[in-house]
Amino acid sequence: MTTLNDFRFIYTFVYFSILFFLFTSCTKKNDKTSLSDSQTQIATISHQSNYLKIEDATTFDSSWSKENTVVNHVTTEPNGLHPCNDNSVLKPFIFQYTHRTILTNDLEHLTLKPALVKKMPQISADNLQFMYELKEGIKWDDGTPLSYEDILFTIKAVKCPLVNNPHQKPYLDNLKNIIPDPADPLKFTLLMKKTYIQNLAFLTDLFILQRKFYDPENILSSFSYSQFDDTAFHAEKENRLTQWANEFNSPKYSRSPEFIQGLGPYRIAQWEAGQYILLVKKATHWTSGSTDSYDAAYPGKIIFKINQDMNSQMLELKSQAMDVTTFLSVKTLSTLQHNELFIHNYHSGFTDTYNYTYIGLNTKPDGITRKKFFTEKNVRRAIAHLVPVNDLINVLREGKGTRMIGPVSPLKTEYNHDLPLIAFDLEKAKNLLDSAGWKDTDGDNIRDKIIDGVKTPFIFDLGFATTQVEWKDLAMMLAESFYKAGVKAELRANDFAVHIENNKNHNFDMMLGAWAASSQPEDFTQLWHTSSWTSKGSNYCGFGNEASDMLIDSIRFTMDESIRFNMIKRLQKIIYDEQPYIFLWSGIRCNAIHKRFGNANLYFERPGVMLNNLKLLYNSGASLKPSGEM
Repeated sequence: MTTLNDFRFIYTFVYFSILFFLFTSCTKKNDKTSLSDSQTQIATISHQSNYLKIEDATTFDSSWSKENTVVNHVTTEPNGLHPCNDNSVLKPFIFQYTHRTILTNDLEHLTLKPALVKKMPQISADNLQFMYELKEGIKWDDGTPLSYEDILFTIKAVKCPLVNNPHQKPYLDNLKNIIPDPADPLKFTLLMKKTYIQNLAFLTDLFILQRKFYDPENILSSFSYSQFDDTAFHAEKENRLTQWANEFNSPKYSRSPEFIQGLGPYRIAQWEAGQYILLVKKATHWTSGSTDSYDAAYPGKIIFKINQDMNSQMLELKSQAMDVTTFLSVKTLSTLQHNELFIHNYHSGFTDTYNYTYIGLNTKPDGITRKKFFTEKNVRRAIAHLVPVNDLINVLREGKGTRMIGPVSPLKTEYNHDLPLIAFDLEKAKNLLDSAGWKDTDGDNIRDKIIDGVKTPFIFDLGFATTQVEWKDLAMMLAESFYKAGVKAELRANDFAVHIENNKNHNFDMMLGAWAASSQPEDFTQLWHTSSWTSKGSNYCGFGNEASDMLIDSIRFTMDESIRFNMIKRLQKIIYDEQPYIFLWSGIRCNAIHKRFGNANLYFERPGVMLNNLKLLYNSGASLKPSGEM
């Protein structure tokens, strides 16, 4: 038997080195290095650094709040907090404190670590059987011990065909069965179908649920995992299963705090829509004796405060109304870094990431609700030539950002360097549109074309979320550029949840989006497989065919890096040629942490900061400094 612990879940924030004020770098040997004092410099990737340690303040300013509450700024509100069904950027951030998984990301060592199990699994010689043992003493809020029954229920709930979680189901595709140990109720084995790059990492996103709470009548015990994994199984014909699924899919498990229950040290106490989500530390918890920073619960309360307005964000940070943020725009943080009070009260800096921003084009519209603007790849390429990416980076991001040509970061070995950046070229775009039959036939400066017998002007919706003013600014600049070629974008700003719902339902012409990626092996199924379009998953644009699906499937099961990297380069070329996305730039994280807290380490996997481990420095040895001294 062997133990494996070097794979992690994809589409997460990843590691990179940071070079800014008061940060020190911690290598695998815990060596510390003094870093640059430049706050405005973008942090660069380094494989020598695992995480960054901010030195605690040695004095506590008397103007600083002594309340043991962390106010964490966010710009989005989750579409819901259902443990299976909802999918948003913020949900896993919150669940890190309210829920637990079998394995989790070790933020300090950039690998996997046990969470609910005693150690990393024993793995069979054929790499298909993963044997786990649950820790003793883990209890639910009602005092009931965690058991194998809860693990089995969670996996069945995720896999059940009647549960509304198409984005999550692909991650169980390679799980063949779950087998209990008849001699030990804490032991179980996950049996996999094939060797796969994510056979461990998928567990880091599987939040364990209490069977007693979510299935009090034990309905799912009447069905096996194998039944749910069988496409011939007709779940809709099972009345009791249908009744359970209807209840489980109920909105109350998404929005009502009393129905959102997990194994973490915090509980959701209040959710004021559009304003904040309040987490409160549980009075007693099974992690209370742990020395692991992952299990820490220093703050009495954690507040996820929603603020999408740039001016309001700056005012709140200047007045110290927020303690932590990783969601500022480049412009906002750049402006704040010229404010003496902000510099006095906060650690701050820019960090490079593997994330990317893109423009999505609906390649498979129904032709009724959404017209056939972008069904031809030459038209999509024409639109790409109308996007002045370099100008956008300079204007919107003060020159901070690396251009992208596909879904793989240029920081990765498997990045395809043979694909050239697509240049802004107005004349080339016009020629491509002309050749595709889009011409101005009536002199109104808008191109048109006969589609399905109907004269159709090239006037389309451009959707974006209202989470940051940057999205609106980007949309306006794009619309201005498009109009130069005789195509008109009508801006459609929506709440984040509505924006995501429109994308999932393919109810858009063009939209703006961003994905968070990782330095680790990627499974491209979620974003690029056709099954993720038909199931209304995250393949919003309808990319793909049988050939690309086969390539994606091969990538998933190829362990040899050299072979897999060549496959990934081929996939990048296909995506590049088909142009379902217009890739813009790699993401930058803009960080600020109030100096009243210690343990303010910055981690390179999501969520970037461990809010549960932030320790109020008042009465912790820091000397009290009169207000106004800088």
